Amino acid sequence: MHIRKRRVSMADVARLAGVSSQTVSRVSNGHPGVVESTRQQVLAAMKELGYRPNSAARALKRGEFRTIGVILFTLATTGNVRTLEAISASAAEEGYAITLLPVAVPTQDGVRGAFTRLGELAVDAVIAILEVHLLDAATVSLPPNVQVVVVDSDAGDRYSVVDTDQAGGTREAVRHLLELGHRTVWHLAGPEESFAAQRRAAAWRATLTEAGRPVPPPVRGDWSAESGYRAGLRLAEEPDCTAVFAANDQMALGLLRALHERGRSVPGDVSVVGFDDIPEASSFMPPLTTIHQDFAELGRRSVEGVLRQVRADTLERGTTLVPTWLVRRESTAPPPAGRGIE
Repeated sequence: MHIRKRRVSMADVARLAGVSSQTVSRVSNGHPGVVESTRQQVLAAMKELGYRPNSAARALKRGEFRTIGVILFTLATTGNVRTLEAISASAAEEGYAITLLPVAVPTQDGVRGAFTRLGELAVDAVIAILEVHLLDAATVSLPPNVQVVVVDSDAGDRYSVVDTDQAGGTREAVRHLLELGHRTVWHLAGPEESFAAQRRAAAWRATLTEAGRPVPPPVRGDWSAESGYRAGLRLAEEPDCTAVFAANDQMALGLLRALHERGRSVPGDVSVVGFDDIPEASSFMPPLTTIHQDFAELGRRSVEGVLRQVRADTLERGTTLVPTWLVRRESTAPPPAGRGIE
């Protein structure tokens, strides 16, 4: 018959180390007021007995869990993966762990369910990487004393938001192509329901309009290289297309393949600019001119913002923008002779 082994207690450690249970507690909590030799004595007893401090009980006693919940829809996009990686690294530097709460389907019920689960989990704060219209429509109810920061969303008057400068990066991309002499810039857009795609498409249109240039109909993808390839086959048939701004680098990759297959040289016939500056962008053929997103800074500011609310026990509103910048490589050049601005 299997006999369950008794859990080692703090009293057991104290008995073996020859100290009080209070001293063991102080060592477990990292309290500085313990003589180093005594600390090592207690740690040795913990190791010998296999004692693990009950962090959940300590957290309840202190009223904090040192854990941040992260809610997001998908790990299939480069932006989400790199943002999550940056959040995890920044949280670790602050002594916090993260708990991932994926939303299987991007619906109001899915978002509501994720926030409901927060009440069952030991988290001090939430970073939500999702669209604000779903946050609002889902009638989200946060557990008491849990603060929230929203990433990549238009929610500055209701939540604290940290976002990449979507519009600024797009304007720089489009202006770069216009300054090279292209008459206009076509747009390979992201999915309609995406805030980032909406913001980039709006800035693309506004920049062309302000410059007095024609605005071609956007061609839409879903962030994937395959959708960029399909869109690229259509753009390759447009005789007036000499420049394309792609809403992300993955779609730009598919676009480059389609243009190559259709005999359209990049940048000889068509210039291409992406958005993200993924690590592989410099290895595209040709190396991709793109807008750099600082995902490490995005994650750092998200964690910094939500922990500032936790420590001050107050709700913040407004948007913090992380700057972007243009990285010039070999995928852009002046248009072919006779096809640009005279």
